[in-house]
Amino acid sequence: MKEIKISTDTIKLDQLLKFAAIAQTGGQSKIMINEGIVKVNGEIVKERGKKIKKGDIIEIKDMDKLIVI
Repeated sequence: MKEIKISTDTIKLDQLLKFAAIAQTGGQSKIMINEGIVKVNGEIVKERGKKIKKGDIIEIKDMDKLIVI
């Protein structure tokens, strides 16, 4: 599991994917989320503006899990 440290209380899911270098662009983040390959705390999320907070676990198909700290 890879730890991603954020300096704010929350971050939007699409921004987190870019920040963690999972996606190179916002457009790539949007595609990944729309394809349903991103889970937050075990649930598929298709809302790119979903607020992610410390302690959340992000799963992307065929990749290591991320934990936000």
